[in-house]
Amino acid sequence: MELKKFVNLIAVQFDETPKDVFDADTHFRELDEWDSLVALSVIAELDEEMGKKITGADIRNCTTIEDLFTIAISK
Repeated sequence: MELKKFVNLIAVQFDETPKDVFDADTHFRELDEWDSLVALSVIAELDEEMGKKITGADIRNCTTIEDLFTIAISK
C-alpha cells in the first residue's frame, strides 16, 4: 500500500474532521476528534484492509500518520 492511500484510510476513520487536514505529517492524536473509539477503528481498519495487526502501544509510539504507516508496513 502506498502512503497516500494509507493517509486516506486513516482519514475516513474521522467523521467530523475535514479530510483536507490529513497528510503524511498530520499529528493525528492531536486532532480534537481523536479518542479511543477512533483508535479502535484505526486498528480494525488496518487489520481488515492490510491484514496488519497493530496495538494501542504501536499507536501511542506514533506522532504522525507516516509514523503509523511505517509501523503498519513493518508488521
